[in-house]
Amino acid sequence: MQIRHDKSMYVIIWEYQVRADHLAEFERIYSTDGAWPELFKKSEGFLETELLRDRKHPHRYITIDRWTSSAHYEAFLSQWKTEYAALDAQCEGLTESETLLGRWKVITS
Repeated sequence: MQIRHDKSMYVIIWEYQVRADHLAEFERIYSTDGAWPELFKKSEGFLETELLRDRKHPHRYITIDRWTSSAHYEAFLSQWKTEYAALDAQCEGLTESETLLGRWKVITS
């Protein structure tokens, strides 16, 4: 996988503790080709989503969403808020916890 690091790239990182009986469903929805990235792809400026699973704690996951800019992400939220809320509600029972670790700007030299 080649990741494009342009000067204005915006990254959003979430951590999830997934319920043991929902691991496969969580991975299907949050993976690179899952429902979340498919929704994000409807908006200009979305680059990719990565799903990471902790090797020592198999119920712990991280998602990394990459956008060309924070403005593109905010425009996505505004335009697709109904669909975002519906998918978020659908995923509510999959996790024990969900934590926004931060919204980041990529620093390049």
